[in-house]
Amino acid sequence: MRTLLAELDRISSRSHYGRVSAVQGLMVEIAGIAWRLSVGARVELAARDGRQVEAEIVGFRGDQALALPFGALDGVGIGCKAAVKSDQPEIRPDVSWLGRVVNALGEPIDGGPPLVAGPRTCLLRARPPSAHLRDRVGEPLDTGVRAVNTFLTTCRGQRMGIFAGSGVGKSVLLSMFAKYTESDVAVIGLIGERGREVKEFVEDYLGPEGLARSIVVVSTSDEPPLMRRQAAHLTLTLAEFFRDEGREVMCMMDSVTRFAMAQREIGLSAGEPPASKGYTPSVFAELPQLLERAGPGANGCAITGLFTVLVEGGDHDEPVADAVRGILDGHIVLDRSIAERGRYPAIDILKSISRTMPACQTPEQRQVVRRGRELLATFEEMGEMIRIGAYRKGADPRIDEAIAYNPQLEAFLTQDMNEKAPLDEGFAELAGIVRAERAAA
Repeated sequence: MRTLLAELDRISSRSHYGRVSAVQGLMVEIAGIAWRLSVGARVELAARDGRQVEAEIVGFRGDQALALPFGALDGVGIGCKAAVKSDQPEIRPDVSWLGRVVNALGEPIDGGPPLVAGPRTCLLRARPPSAHLRDRVGEPLDTGVRAVNTFLTTCRGQRMGIFAGSGVGKSVLLSMFAKYTESDVAVIGLIGERGREVKEFVEDYLGPEGLARSIVVVSTSDEPPLMRRQAAHLTLTLAEFFRDEGREVMCMMDSVTRFAMAQREIGLSAGEPPASKGYTPSVFAELPQLLERAGPGANGCAITGLFTVLVEGGDHDEPVADAVRGILDGHIVLDRSIAERGRYPAIDILKSISRTMPACQTPEQRQVVRRGRELLATFEEMGEMIRIGAYRKGADPRIDEAIAYNPQLEAFLTQDMNEKAPLDEGFAELAGIVRAERAAA
């Protein structure tokens, strides 16, 4: 009844209509109601075949409103009616959405029953909590991934980036976080994902156990750029909803790069000039507005964010990767050469960092991690010479130590996707390797 009354209150006593005056590519020009519209407003285009195509206002040209559609424009032409739908996109999530797979419009796509609308309205493009009202990051978070728990300890409310090229294991690592991380709810956004991989991710990687406490938001690569962009904002909106309900939330997005590409398409269609590597200025304005929504809240609960970044050609300094790295609280780098050696997850410990370390570790843990990094760095420094046999044993005691204990460290960093590694056990195992190394020395 409360939901019905809230819907009745939202019904406007007036309807405003305009007409389509031009269609160029995906851009639709609407005449007659520019005075009634604003950027971000929604309109509904009546196609000649009877379909209703939802579109969003992305700009203005003179007295014409410029709109991009959420679906195909087949049947839309000059003179078609354009009805004003809403000034600000909203959604009404509910706790019963857990375990479901939805699209960017919040509609179920898993073949299940219709979703129940909650009594509270949430803005799709909400602003993050005020900086001075936000809590600080919380205690260390057990992610269930040994390499991350020890060398890249993450705290509740922290935002981490996973930087990698294609096919290096980002999705598998995300599924491990979703299944093993200690959180009340997981909200997973698959942005621009290959259509065939969605079911595979949900059924094989996530599994029934992971899905039961998750909501998966999907926008495949063949969908319009507005759908891909909105899927990212819906992911954060759902995470904020559960955070405000008093739950600890793990928010995962694969990938931020495809969100940036969608915003680039929108910006170019609206007439923005291309800037860095073809990305428009609005891309770099949208990224912090999206990513800052994750993090500690003001009610004692937090959104812990994990965002993947697809680095083009292995270039970790390309514009999107560089911008995201400056916004987030740390980065996990996946290296193709490590994956080719058969070590998964293929995390390059020396190039990765968590900005909450070492404050979230005990002095003993810091000492163990520091020693482990020293051994890895020494081996990496001389790795090429060791592999080609140019290093002679006994020339340098430090290098001899690194060579002797590298197999143990490599085994420690290797983890099957179906294996959970608790936080305390990881530190204890790493400490055992380091102490054995010292005893041998």
